[in-house]
Amino acid sequence: MTNHSETTGSPENGESAGLSDPTSETTEPWDNGDLADHTTQVTLRTPAELADALPYLLGYRPEDSMVLVGLHDREGRGRFGGRARLAIPVDQEDWRAAAGQLVRGLIAGSERRGARPEQIVAYVCQEPAPGESGQDVMRRLQPLAQLLRTECGALDVPVIEALCISDGRFWSYCCPTAECCPGDGSPMGLPGTSVLAAAATYAGIQVRGSLRELRARLLPWEAAAALEQEVALDAAGMSLAPRILDEATRAQVAEETLGLAERVIRRFAAAAPVSGAHPADVRDDGLLAHDEAATLILGLQDRTTRDRAAAWMEGDEAGPALRLWRALARRCVGPYGEHAAAPLTLAGWVAWSTGDELEAREALAMALGADPDYLFARLLHQACNEGLDPGAIRRCLRVEREERAEQKGPGKAGTPGAEGAESSPDGPRRRRRVRSTGKSDNGSRPLRAEAGRRRPAGSRSRPSTTGQTRPGIASTRDTRTRTRTRAAGADDGPAGDTPRSQA
Repeated sequence: MTNHSETTGSPENGESAGLSDPTSETTEPWDNGDLADHTTQVTLRTPAELADALPYLLGYRPEDSMVLVGLHDREGRGRFGGRARLAIPVDQEDWRAAAGQLVRGLIAGSERRGARPEQIVAYVCQEPAPGESGQDVMRRLQPLAQLLRTECGALDVPVIEALCISDGRFWSYCCPTAECCPGDGSPMGLPGTSVLAAAATYAGIQVRGSLRELRARLLPWEAAAALEQEVALDAAGMSLAPRILDEATRAQVAEETLGLAERVIRRFAAAAPVSGAHPADVRDDGLLAHDEAATLILGLQDRTTRDRAAAWMEGDEAGPALRLWRALARRCVGPYGEHAAAPLTLAGWVAWSTGDELEAREALAMALGADPDYLFARLLHQACNEGLDPGAIRRCLRVEREERAEQKGPGKAGTPGAEGAESSPDGPRRRRRVRSTGKSDNGSRPLRAEAGRRRPAGSRSRPSTTGQTRPGIASTRDTRTRTRTRAAGADDGPAGDTPRSQA
């Protein structure tokens, strides 16, 4: 049982821990090491302070989540170590397996970094369903909290505190004293008013809202404009598919795609800044025409084109490029949800390259949700989860970019190169829902061209939150044929000499 009068720890250990499955879109290690760069120390002694600390430890407000935070004993003082989060499974039969995965992942990740936690703080966070109260949530999640405690105990790492946070209140599963932890819960403090909040602000640490808000920046449109974008994607597919499949014109399509992307990035860079994530996204959407977005989305399905676009990863180019990849992910509407894997992977790569691991993991997880076989996203997600340094990939991309610039001649170093396609194209392959596992001679997946279902005007499929697609309503009244392309190697990892062991 936790002694609530003792010091629990201070958020000064920058160690992060990953879970065992790097492809799970709910698997996230976190690092809040910025506080370690400052001399300010914050001591947390009560469940209220621990509950208030959680958003600052993760960098966002968790929803429908179970979270573990490792504690280390250093010179008699507890300090926070690795953090790991997993979504709470809807089916209670999956709770035991999920709890075991979370615990093993945190401890194994900590051991890889040479610091096994001595103790753990556990959290379960979920908002009430209609007709539920926060206290109902606390009681419903109590078996899950007990599973977390049991799994940790089986690995000889005790849980010294287990908290439930719901409906603006918190409960301790470890304290039976009503005076300390009343049955109806204790109210959470006002955001930003605690000592920890002040210390985090001083250290430059920001809480970025919820994961739902972060994902909303990358989800496909569902407004009326989505139908217009879908029509533009249909037209671009009919125009670009034959050219991408033709070896004689494939390189030209790549140059047109990269040239258009560069112009849009410059346009984004010159736009007047606005305050707030949503207004900024609305501004960017207004700067990108439907036909431009469609051309870029289809062109980026080519593996080598995508890899060359990844060179906009640092300096003044990185910010506008990230905004473009987000905007393109939002334009992968209706039956084009699978095409979002390319821009989402690029968004995740640029975010990781610039130090934003939170958005990187979410974007890469969403890319795998759009296309579970997208190897580039899988490699980056695993590398990011394992805490690898993206510098090795950046160096390779810089070298390739410089070599292409030299081939183009002086004055062109600021853009990705213009040499021809680096891998031979493969013949077309038609499919609907069955995915072939065949490989082309050069190890890349073949181009996938697909005729879409015919649907009446005005109807469209509703994209899922994972980026996967649902078919629209079939109808013989609509004679429109949709051709969607995925270029050769779109499922493969980075082209060229990028070391896969680093990605």
